[in-house]
Amino acid sequence: MRLFVLALVTVFSLGTAGRALAADGQAPAHAASPSALDAALQQHADATAADREAVLRVLDHAQVKDVAGRMGVDLRQAKQAVTTMNAEQLAQVAAQANSVDQALAGGASNVNISTTTIIIALLVVILIIVSVK
Repeated sequence: MRLFVLALVTVFSLGTAGRALAADGQAPAHAASPSALDAALQQHADATAADREAVLRVLDHAQVKDVAGRMGVDLRQAKQAVTTMNAEQLAQVAAQANSVDQALAGGASNVNISTTTIIIALLVVILIIVSVK
């Protein structure tokens, strides 16, 4: 008797699911369309590329090169590290790079203590990320 009831419930469940699919003519829709997923992936890639570009732009700045030279930091290695960072690491470094960029954008011809400190912090974060890998 149990086997009969189990078979009846299974057939009923499959029949109900089959009718629901037949009513639509297709499987249930996904939560997001493929074009929305593609747009989100493209936006993420664009943001990562913009972060990478911001960090590299700051590393090319003359004052950053000067501070890095005084610290003994090889900027070629730092630039290579930037190209291999994942999105999370890059976002962290880009935030500091944007602070450096804003500090240097003031047009001042001399490096003051706070700008130097920000540059050093940026270089230290890059070196830490490189050494962890």
